[in-house]
Amino acid sequence: MASTTDTAPTAPAKRDRTHYLYIAVIVAVALGIAVGLIAPDFAVELKPIGTGFVNLIKMMISPIIFCTIVLGIGSVRKAAKVGAVGGIALGYFVVMSFVALGIGLVVGNILEPGTGLAVTDAIKETGQAQVDAEAKGTTEFLLGIIPNTLVSAFTEGEVLQTLLIAVLAGFALQAMGSAGTPILRGIEHIQRLVFRILAMVMWAAPIGAFGAIAAVTGSAGLDALKSLAVLMLGFYITCVLFVFIVLGALLRIVAGLNILTFFKYLGREFLLILSTSSSESALPRLIAKMEHLGVSKPVVGITVPTGYSFNLDGTMIYMTMASLFIADAMGTPMSIGEQIPLLLFLLVASKGAAGVTGAGLATLAGGLQSHKPGLVDGIGLIVGIDRFMSEARALTNFAGNAVATVLIGTWTKEIDKERVEQVLAGQLPFDERTLLDEGSEAVTDSEAEQGGEKALAKA
Repeated sequence: MASTTDTAPTAPAKRDRTHYLYIAVIVAVALGIAVGLIAPDFAVELKPIGTGFVNLIKMMISPIIFCTIVLGIGSVRKAAKVGAVGGIALGYFVVMSFVALGIGLVVGNILEPGTGLAVTDAIKETGQAQVDAEAKGTTEFLLGIIPNTLVSAFTEGEVLQTLLIAVLAGFALQAMGSAGTPILRGIEHIQRLVFRILAMVMWAAPIGAFGAIAAVTGSAGLDALKSLAVLMLGFYITCVLFVFIVLGALLRIVAGLNILTFFKYLGREFLLILSTSSSESALPRLIAKMEHLGVSKPVVGITVPTGYSFNLDGTMIYMTMASLFIADAMGTPMSIGEQIPLLLFLLVASKGAAGVTGAGLATLAGGLQSHKPGLVDGIGLIVGIDRFMSEARALTNFAGNAVATVLIGTWTKEIDKERVEQVLAGQLPFDERTLLDEGSEAVTDSEAEQGGEKALAKA
């Protein structure tokens, strides 16, 4: 109670500063759209600004994932708990991928958005060019999880490689017992440093948002938006239905939470994704906010990074509807018997497309090249609006992973429900300055021995 009282006087100032920051992001997005429509050629040249900001965020992802997972696993006595979390998470991800595919399949067959479009030679060339984009096969993807060296996972920025190294380090520290406590303390201090750097980087968000949105608007233009409006609107509506009906119902039934209240808590992360078209830009903040919400470190550390590669609900819907759209536009609509094998392949192939803008298009191209080569020409139809589709993909992927973290925390009884209510009610505001709960993160001997759940109870 004392720590809450001590921090109370400074909380309004923190909220005020970040409040202005995200107002600036909204203004920057509006200016970016205006510049993209008024001076499209100039706007396209601004793309490096948005790319630079996203890269600033991405450089923080590996150290944050490593610190979070090592602290979470290393402070839990029973290794079986971590295995249970991972098993439940993967099972849930597979089920939700099939649900997302099913919804996309139904809506795509009802709308038939590609019917009547003309495919020119220029469009065919654009479509074929996408096949050259890198799209990993299943075997290559699985082998790619293993880094070349112990530190290359950090230098190459591969999320799953970092996850593997962090899990191994966490179990090793767990086996060391009290001898590993000083190392955990050191990692905890590194985590605070990394989150503080991330908080500083976030002040560049308005500039990054302006560059990213201006480039997207300038490159697509109104003509592309008008001609492909049916596909875009159908995709957006499908994503909304999936998030608010499917995920909303799960969140209410399993965790007893209102999805609108939950998303209000994550409002700034949604705004960040909207302005950068990449769910990866919000990954570090999602980890911090889920821990602050009351989900235990092991659940957050395992679920969020894994979900960014295996729980891509928005990408699944996109793959389905885009495939049906292209088939209809090419005048060769697929039967259900042809659709299902293609989509099952895309489900596996998409697991390396986590949060990266454009990766969904590359994976789609690779899937069509393998199963229906004649449809690759039609990919050129959606290249112009792919970045706008990427907005909905990224938002849906993020929403799915945020909800998954709460659900898995509830199923494994690794969530402090009383704290969840307080946080969502605004009684325990998130510290935007440090992105951490000061005073609740320290690793003590007793916490290392008694388990991460004890540390959570103390907070």
